[in-house]
Amino acid sequence: MKLYTKISIGLVAGAVVGVGVNLAGWEPGIRLIQSMEILGTAFIRAITMIVIPLVVASLIVGVASLGDLRELGRIGGKTVAYYLCTTAVAVSIGVVLSNLIQPGGRIPEESKTALLEAYGGEAQGRIELAQEAPGLGNLFLSLISDNPIQSAAEGDMLPLIIFTILFAAAASVLAEEKKRVLIGFFDAVNHTSMVIINWIMAVAPYAVFALIAAVTARFGFDVLRSLLVYAATVVAGLLLHAFGTYALVVKFLARFRLGEFYRRIREAQILAFSTSSSNATLPVTIKVAENELGASTRVAGFVLPLGATVNMDGTALYQGVAVMFIAQVFGIDLHWTTQLTVVLTATLASVGAAGVPSAGIITLALVLRQANVPETGIALILGVDRILDMLRTAVNVTGDLSATVFIARTEGELEARVEGQLAEEAAG
Repeated sequence: MKLYTKISIGLVAGAVVGVGVNLAGWEPGIRLIQSMEILGTAFIRAITMIVIPLVVASLIVGVASLGDLRELGRIGGKTVAYYLCTTAVAVSIGVVLSNLIQPGGRIPEESKTALLEAYGGEAQGRIELAQEAPGLGNLFLSLISDNPIQSAAEGDMLPLIIFTILFAAAASVLAEEKKRVLIGFFDAVNHTSMVIINWIMAVAPYAVFALIAAVTARFGFDVLRSLLVYAATVVAGLLLHAFGTYALVVKFLARFRLGEFYRRIREAQILAFSTSSSNATLPVTIKVAENELGASTRVAGFVLPLGATVNMDGTALYQGVAVMFIAQVFGIDLHWTTQLTVVLTATLASVGAAGVPSAGIITLALVLRQANVPETGIALILGVDRILDMLRTAVNVTGDLSATVFIARTEGELEARVEGQLAEEAAG
């Protein structure tokens, strides 16, 4: 049985047990289930534990592998700028939709009050931190760490990510032998981190059962019912980004007919949806870019592997919605500067997200921490994460291919076959 099926079963079972005990009003049962919550809390802490080595290693391997930045600066600069801009747009879409729809605000007031009372001082402390929003000047200065080791120890991920990107960029211009040693080391760290994540995810079904059972035993079915609105908000944002943001780029910047673009990339989209992995889809994505979209091997071979590492628009959008949803569930009103921090953190954190299933859950933990939102809220969304993971991976791959046609257009390297087609369309 696949892991996502086990997690779904754990969620459903936990909900059934929790709601049943809640409806029965069996106080000993409620206390017993709440005592099991320690398993879920340990799971959340374990996820948070592996965030720093995973993000740092993934970033260094991805950026340092680019090669000599002095030679690749032109294409590399355009590609990275494109990915960062579209990712920031994606997170912004998620945050704006969450403000408009308020998916976490669908829980009755009495349940919200009970949630805040149950989490006691922790929830109140998070609310106070969210209200103490820094000014723009301090927000800018906080992006630059005067001690990256201290930032890592304190879980201050935003300046740590920026430092890691700069470090990896410097590593890319080292002598080949030294660079190979450095990349080899962090590649081993990255793979080791993934092994640990697989171990952690093995207990996810039981952790989800414990956390969901504890929540529903306290508050009944109201929390789970709000997940429908949350999932719909994520899907709406993904569709808007895939057929809105990318469509504008393809149509007006890459000057590629929209119907043809989406028709020609279907194979890569379907595989991405099926595997939930940008890395597993990469060989097909490159083939589609070269054979269907007419991009050169030089552009496709550079833009797409980089995109599989750093371009996670769908993941970033989902994280924006998830942070807002969890904050709303816990009654935390995020100040606009905190929401801006969410946009920046999710944008940069997505760069370090591995192109494998469930990687978004890992980086979500650091975004929640940066926004001072309880990480335990991850349990509320794990049950619907698999289908959303499939959708956001398809969006990620769509973004990689939109970047490829954009960069190919700016480099004048679209093949003559596609150039002729575009010329006919323009004449028509």
